[in-house]
Amino acid sequence: MADYSDTGLGKDTGYSDQYDASLLYPIPRSKARGADNSATLPFVGVDLWTAFEISWLNPDGLPQLAIGEFIFPCTSSAIVESKSFKLYLNSFIQTQFGSMEEVSEILSADLSSVTDASVDVVLYEIAEYNGFKPISEPDGICIDQQSLAIDNYQPEPEFLSADTDSTVTEIVYSHLLKTNCPVTDQPDWASVYISYTGPAIDRAGLLKYIVSFRQHQDFHEQCVEKIFTDILQRCAPTELSVYARYMRRGGLDINPFRSTVQTMPPSYRQVRQ
Repeated sequence: MADYSDTGLGKDTGYSDQYDASLLYPIPRSKARGADNSATLPFVGVDLWTAFEISWLNPDGLPQLAIGEFIFPCTSSAIVESKSFKLYLNSFIQTQFGSMEEVSEILSADLSSVTDASVDVVLYEIAEYNGFKPISEPDGICIDQQSLAIDNYQPEPEFLSADTDSTVTEIVYSHLLKTNCPVTDQPDWASVYISYTGPAIDRAGLLKYIVSFRQHQDFHEQCVEKIFTDILQRCAPTELSVYARYMRRGGLDINPFRSTVQTMPPSYRQVRQ
């Protein structure tokens, strides 16, 4: 885990209800990756954030509500620390804006500036959100119902293996991914979906590997990148996608997606979200 003790993260913070873009706190991706050359990355993908607590005032002072989706490319120079993102969104609460479109444009501009990348923003009316983002699961295999003895709760890539005598195309997933925030040590819960073509991955070993993150501390994005690179190195699939749907904390959920073949994740939302 990278050391974030030199940052302002985890410290007592004042809360503002007037728009303030300076509240956003970027964290360089290179701090965890060890390099800032995105051309060398073994994956493409995005971090898809959902914000369920967005509100502002219209010109008459009437509160407006929206659910927001924020799409950060994995090649951005930085991620946004989640508490700072929450504080930033809270700063809209007592600020007047002319329209939802104006709010969307401001959000996109601020987030693009702080991450040094083009960030797409979509704001949904409350009533329309479920129509666009219904709860669903992929047509895959849940690997959680296995009888296994587990006593390792730190990431162990050696649990991963694959049968080189067989080639499959499949989606497997687990609801048992749990990691911890590197700043506050609060638990972060997720479902992780793995789509691949290649040697058949041993499902018992894969589940033990996923559970081994249970006491691991790191940001969501770095956890998914580690899962992706470990599977790629240990199981040698010809195609691979890893998508984690983390549960919300502070009104935000973070859903990193990394893939060898597609930039955007599939369109589904896990039942715990």
